[in-house]
Amino acid sequence: MNEYDIIMRPLITEKSSLLKESGNQYVFEVQRGANKIEIKKAVEKLFKVKVLSVHVTNMEGKKKRLGRFTGKKPDWKKAIVTLKPEDKITIFEGT
Repeated sequence: MNEYDIIMRPLITEKSSLLKESGNQYVFEVQRGANKIEIKKAVEKLFKVKVLSVHVTNMEGKKKRLGRFTGKKPDWKKAIVTLKPEDKITIFEGT
């Protein structure tokens, strides 16, 4: 896997915005098979920043219904990445 396969997309939610402002933490959806070391290397290489720590969470997909048919959205993995205080990732700033 290369860096572009590991980091799937940034998660921009109300909670992730609060984490960004208060603790210089950024939230990404990552490949389910990726580990903390691979995520750290991918973020450092893609965004040219220094990562202090990585926290990962396996998110279970929600159950959905359409009439009498039931289904489930796919499971996914979330990574919360803490950067050094002087580093920033500009894609979250809207520029």
